[in-house]
Amino acid sequence: MPSIPSNKPYRVGRSRTGLGLFATKPIKKGTKIIRYFGPLLDSKKKEEDAIENKYLFELNDRWTIDGSVRKNIARYINHSCRPNAESDVKPRKRKVFIRAIKDIEPGEEINYDYGTDYFKAYLKPIGCKCAACEKKRKKKRAEAREERARLKAKAERKALKQAEKLAKADAKLKDKLKAEAERKSKKKLKLNGHSPNGMLLNGSSLNGNSRVRASGKKLAARKQPVSAPAPTLQA
Repeated sequence: MPSIPSNKPYRVGRSRTGLGLFATKPIKKGTKIIRYFGPLLDSKKKEEDAIENKYLFELNDRWTIDGSVRKNIARYINHSCRPNAESDVKPRKRKVFIRAIKDIEPGEEINYDYGTDYFKAYLKPIGCKCAACEKKRKKKRAEAREERARLKAKAERKALKQAEKLAKADAKLKDKLKAEAERKSKKKLKLNGHSPNGMLLNGSSLNGNSRVRASGKKLAARKQPVSAPAPTLQA
């Protein structure tokens, strides 16, 4: 890492995207933090216009700062969609300063918006990894998890309700089949001449030998035969 004078309110440190610039002292809103500098490239010169890297800072249609040199500490400042600093461009002086747009506390990473062109060319294809975008992605992931959990619970409730419905239908069918079986059994007994309580339909008991008729009248008792008187003998 490049050496930085101790009186400067920043340091180079590890960030979520590699290296970044962090505040070492409180930085008030509106403070010029650091200058972005490097060789000036003239777009009218083909060899300079052909130079390509991630640290080019365009001042106007003609002049561009090549900030890839290691002495340019400002090159370590990362992009953020919700930055705490901004680039203060002075085309006539061909200078760029990074200025705080809010109070920055010690330990907080310094960042600014790289602009639409840079975002589309370098950040959008791989996904912006700034804290704001990461927070947004975490929120979306949390919402997606909640939605999956909601749908799963809904599916489970639906399956349980369907199972209860099928169980009720099954129980109803069993009761219906049982009733139908009992009805058929009674009908069969009736066709065979038996009443449901075990009596023959002609009035005889299935377990007895009585000869009581169905009409309920008793049979008349048998009369004993009368013998003829013995003949008398005459003298």
